[in-house]
Amino acid sequence: MRRRLGTALGLLAVVVAGGVLGLLSIGSPGPARTASEPPAPPPPPRSSTSAAPAPQADQAAIAALARTLVDAIARADSAEFGTLTCKPQTAAALKELQAKWDAAGPFSVSLAGQPAIAGDEATVTVRVEGTGGHKETPFPLRRENGRWCVPG
Repeated sequence: MRRRLGTALGLLAVVVAGGVLGLLSIGSPGPARTASEPPAPPPPPRSSTSAAPAPQADQAAIAALARTLVDAIARADSAEFGTLTCKPQTAAALKELQAKWDAAGPFSVSLAGQPAIAGDEATVTVRVEGTGGHKETPFPLRRENGRWCVPG
């Protein structure tokens, strides 16, 4: 009986030691990710055929819109954001957006990767970092009447 108890305790010690070593190896930090390291770009839109790259004019217009979008969010400027939408926003909607941004406290904003462009639609992912953590939000973009804008 004593021998079985000794064997059981020995096996238990091996299992516990293995678990602790496993947790230590999982919990050990890997290479630190710095703020200057760009995040991975979002995957391109799925398509059944291989699409040609977007025209350079569209790429430039989308890049400019994305920078203006990030700037408007970073400055918590709902009026500027309203100029980027495809349809005019109501004063009440812009006031509500401004109240949310004002309540959020300090935050930083950046683009997370390159825009994904497919014809008259595109997506840019915006990363917002604040005291509560970070969030990446994809913003759809659309070409309407020859102008790239944020639908909605």
